[in-house]
Amino acid sequence: MKAVVKAGPVYGAVLKDVPVPTPGRGEVLVKIKAASICGTDHHIYIWNEWSQNRIKPPRIMGHEFAGEVVELGPEVTTVKPGAYVSAETHIVCDGCVQCLLGEKHVCQNTKILGVDTDGCFAEYAVVPASNLWLNDPEIPPDIASIQEPLGNAVHTVLSGETRGKTFAVFGCGPIGLMAIGVAKACGASKVIALDINEYRLGLAKDLGADLVANSRQVDPVQVIMDATRGVGVDVVLEMSGASVVYGQMFKAVRAGGRVVLLGLPARPQTVNFSDDIVMRGITVQGITGRRIWDTWLSVRELLSSGRLDLRPIVTHRLDLEDFARGMDLMTSGDCGKVILYPGGVE
Repeated sequence: MKAVVKAGPVYGAVLKDVPVPTPGRGEVLVKIKAASICGTDHHIYIWNEWSQNRIKPPRIMGHEFAGEVVELGPEVTTVKPGAYVSAETHIVCDGCVQCLLGEKHVCQNTKILGVDTDGCFAEYAVVPASNLWLNDPEIPPDIASIQEPLGNAVHTVLSGETRGKTFAVFGCGPIGLMAIGVAKACGASKVIALDINEYRLGLAKDLGADLVANSRQVDPVQVIMDATRGVGVDVVLEMSGASVVYGQMFKAVRAGGRVVLLGLPARPQTVNFSDDIVMRGITVQGITGRRIWDTWLSVRELLSSGRLDLRPIVTHRLDLEDFARGMDLMTSGDCGKVILYPGGVE
């Protein structure tokens, strides 16, 4: 089969012919219909510092997909061949304290598909049957393939009350864009989107943002204050990981408000805990992954409700062989979600 492989500890990846994998005990073989490029995949492709400390090449890349189960490994009884599936990409141990407490999203021993095991930028992929999610057949493969990152957005937005609340979303990458749509679908009264990329600010409008602002051209804190009568927003979603935002977000949230962190800054950040958090009564929450399987259920209901339309976020559809173009688009930022099709774009 053809697969996108991180062949060595250098920039880039290669398209290679590799053997079709065989599912082991508790695993299934999935024929990939569509796979989405994630920011993590881009980090691996450009071989940044995080990748250098985590990835052990060679490794088939990719972890967001939709496909069809074509073969069962020994002892698999929960799914049948022909099932239309996606997957929770965090492979958990089921034995640590967090797993036993129902907090599998912070399992101490998490492995990630396409990071610690071979992934889905290929014609076929092996996945643990316990990680499979049965898709609604009405959801097309491109949208089904982005449910995993949508789960990140849903987990971030729904970590607190949304109805009638004002939101500021710092960072309009794909998950930030999804968070805009989720917040509006879940009753947010106003969503302000901030980024430095005009293309993605345009997508933010398409996803329902009430106000967008380019943080390079205006003071984002002032924009937020002007839009909230000088009070600040109820909720800040930090989705960018940009260092400059850490000096802005606590000034943009109202006293007693909530700051939710999903973005990953490249370096440790300095925060004035006394003045910005403690004395203002701010709630701060870190988000990692999705709650298994609570968030997936919320994702399914949001998509089936018709209140969340993710079609604007899928901006590019490419043959698997064109993966390098997709990575270049990710580098430029002039894209939403880029979908790769191992069988060719339909």
